[in-house]
Amino acid sequence: MSKPLVAIVGRPNVGKSTLFNKIIGQRLSIVEDTPGVTRDRIYGETEWCGHPFSLIDTGGIEPKTDDIILKQMRTQAQIAIDSADVIIFVCDVRAGLTADDREIAVMLSKSGKPIIPCVNKIDRTGDLPFEYYEFYELGLKEDPVPLSSLHGSGTGDLLDRVISYFPEVAAPEEDDDIIRVAVIGKPNAGKSSMINRILGADRLIVSNIPGTTRDAVDTVVENEYGKFCFIDTAGIRRSSKIDDKIEKYSVLRAHMAVERADVCLIMVDAAAGISEQDEHIAGIAHEAGKASIICMNKWDAVEKDSTTTNAVTRRVRDALSYMTYAPIQFVSALTGQRVGTLFELINQVYAESRKRVSTGMLNDLLADAVARNQVPSDKGKRLKLYYMTESQVAPPTFVVFCNSAELFHFSYQRYLENCIREAFGFRGTPIRLVIRQKGDKEG
Repeated sequence: MSKPLVAIVGRPNVGKSTLFNKIIGQRLSIVEDTPGVTRDRIYGETEWCGHPFSLIDTGGIEPKTDDIILKQMRTQAQIAIDSADVIIFVCDVRAGLTADDREIAVMLSKSGKPIIPCVNKIDRTGDLPFEYYEFYELGLKEDPVPLSSLHGSGTGDLLDRVISYFPEVAAPEEDDDIIRVAVIGKPNAGKSSMINRILGADRLIVSNIPGTTRDAVDTVVENEYGKFCFIDTAGIRRSSKIDDKIEKYSVLRAHMAVERADVCLIMVDAAAGISEQDEHIAGIAHEAGKASIICMNKWDAVEKDSTTTNAVTRRVRDALSYMTYAPIQFVSALTGQRVGTLFELINQVYAESRKRVSTGMLNDLLADAVARNQVPSDKGKRLKLYYMTESQVAPPTFVVFCNSAELFHFSYQRYLENCIREAFGFRGTPIRLVIRQKGDKEG
């Protein structure tokens, strides 16, 4: 049985994300004193008194708005409400009871779900402020919980009420066989659209306004290919163009998403062509040692003839010369073209990134590589390669012991890497060579 789902809802800027972060114990949702910072539904896992549950942070609800983003935020919040087992309704004591609070309370009451109102930003200890008692006018079954999400006071009382609505179930076992996939790319490359296409549901806000997705959002998919957790990230912009704090948080979160991913889908706008920024983004995945797939999205919008695919492939390989190992897939999130093939490819590059090769096989390869291409020498001193072993996976890392790291030129390292790939594959994953020098025992 799945964990209970708890949704945090309320008007913009009432402290929902601060409360979310306090409950899950980490800074997962962006917190900034600006309405509308949290746009999509953000998920976290936590527990209280031995009761594990999932928590959703939602974008602020504005009942009456013509703004396209605010409308979609309201839709996302409604989906969270429909999915939740318990709803935490956050209000702001400083703003007092507003007309929007009343409308949201009516909307929540229609859901038929348990609703726990809480009055946030009561940061001073002592008697409750007079404004707190206004929130009894909401007419909800539960009394409002006074709390300070900033300091954490009152959150224990709140969570006691939340878990009182949970059924008694055994804690689920941890799922270790899930593949985590970070979807990265510059703004408006189609990352959210791709995940929505994979899911077949409007899970993420999608618009043609660059920078719409500000948080990293996790979505679990299970199908005939296995279990996958897709991480949708904010579009990564050039550092020089990141001039507001929210964007800086988003870029940081994109880097964090790559770090915790097993596989990266690098989304490139095929209609616009590959850019320096795409090169930079791909480099983040490469430097982090992540298995990667280059997705040339919006392929349906590209005018094509019999030479187009090869020409685009050459341009991508030239631009991303450091990651020729990554397969290129021409897809369209809009039409679904070749999207279904991504699961098999994800499984393949994931397996390749975790492949182990025995030391015996590696040393046979090393002897053959040296026989085919003479090792470098300088001033009468010749490089000697003693043996090689694979020290870790994800990324596959090979330690080569030699007599002189200085003589082990980069060009020969690249040659040796190519030999490893030729013999053992490792498609879709970077590999690392670590050079270890030891004394020349033969004088």
